[in-house]
Amino acid sequence: MATHAMTIGRLALAAGVHVETVRYYQRRGLVEEPERPRGSVRRYGPGDVGRLQFIRRAQAMGFSLDEVAGLLAIKGQRSCERTRLVAERKLVEVRQRLDELRQLEVDLERMVTECCDASGTDSCPTLDRLSG
Repeated sequence: MATHAMTIGRLALAAGVHVETVRYYQRRGLVEEPERPRGSVRRYGPGDVGRLQFIRRAQAMGFSLDEVAGLLAIKGQRSCERTRLVAERKLVEVRQRLDELRQLEVDLERMVTECCDASGTDSCPTLDRLSG
């Protein structure tokens, strides 16, 4: 395949995203929109596929698109240090979410137990709790 031989449809397919996702990333400034040659369509290359895959992997790790944009902008010396700082902030967020999920698990277990103990009564403890 030539350096820039892919249409947006082929680019999306190669990266495992939808065409509208590519366009959205272009509007957000995460992916460049190549020039459209007169009377032709825009063409994309392997670097564009790699960039889309980078974005998808970063999102799968929980990075927001704003954070992804920041990661994409990191270049040059000290790039690893700067990347580490972003990853450390994300790790703190993930640990906080895990704590919240553990508490949610405890709360849900309590609700299930209360519902099991209340079988046959007129009121449901879980619905009562959520109502008030």
